[in-house]
Amino acid sequence: MSGGVDSSVAAFLMKESGFDCAGATMKLFPEELCGGSPQDGAEDARRVAERLELPFFIFDFSDNFSRDVIERFVADYKKGLTPNPCICCNRSLKFGKFLSRAKELDMERIVTGHYAVVCYDAASKRWGLKKGKDESKDQSYVLYSLTQQQLACTLLPLGVMTKGEVREIAAANGFINAGKRESQDICFIPDGDYAAFIERRSGEAARPGRFVDAEGRTLGEHRGLVRYTIGQRRGLGLSLRESLYVRAKRAADNTVVLGKDNELFSKSLTASDINLIACDKISSPLRVSAKIRYRHREQPATVEQLSENRIRVEFDEPQRAVTPGQAVVLYDGESVIGGGTIE
Repeated sequence: MSGGVDSSVAAFLMKESGFDCAGATMKLFPEELCGGSPQDGAEDARRVAERLELPFFIFDFSDNFSRDVIERFVADYKKGLTPNPCICCNRSLKFGKFLSRAKELDMERIVTGHYAVVCYDAASKRWGLKKGKDESKDQSYVLYSLTQQQLACTLLPLGVMTKGEVREIAAANGFINAGKRESQDICFIPDGDYAAFIERRSGEAARPGRFVDAEGRTLGEHRGLVRYTIGQRRGLGLSLRESLYVRAKRAADNTVVLGKDNELFSKSLTASDINLIACDKISSPLRVSAKIRYRHREQPATVEQLSENRIRVEFDEPQRAVTPGQAVVLYDGESVIGGGTIE
């Protein structure tokens, strides 16, 4: 229970369904980390748990979060990547450490407020993951890394509901967070200033370097790789005759490559650190719909598995700003096939 409306309503629905439930909040970082008070969420969660007459726990996973999520985020950014820490947190904490702690408390399953659907296919004897009913809130993209064992122990009751329906249930039951605004930022960087956070966390100032074009000609000086992302046009600090965009970031020589908009398009990508949900292996080229970032519209493509841990995705049409470090997630209609980290 994060303290938000979604996990609160998920808890309510589980209790109403007759499950023996307890509520738990993960403590992920100290208040001073981001200058705010992350434990406000824990207090809201506690109040909802009390209203539902649920035992309530706070699990301190701050060391794990620091090591497995924040440090990886910082390291990846300094390598020139653009990571998605929510996916990393889901993999290692929400459906990793949290599930393990639940098992220690003799709980059979965990429940979250994600908008997605877990299902079981008797024919293939595999657990599956499908998109949530509310297309605008669907979170199947950030859950692609769930394993068969994790899916088997997970319930997602909000997957068949809309956000409006969830808020109505919360209001009808007098939950303190019924109208609570959703956070749109990374939880440990609420002000959105990634570069400043990375500098504070690493204790190192971002190193200036060269802006170059595709031919290697110097166009000016950048203020550090961590201040830029693929496809960025604003905030470059250059006076140019034409609009140029960040095309690539090269950590090896601390260089940011700029290009025209039409140079941002890619027909294919490779991804590693893959997880497959619908099958053990993609044995032959497979037609899919592929999504290259959370808010990206799926695009028709063909995927081929190159090795145990790598895939290649070939799009029917070139895609703009394919970004190393982000996830590519593969779909067959409403069902998640799997995904991986874009190389």
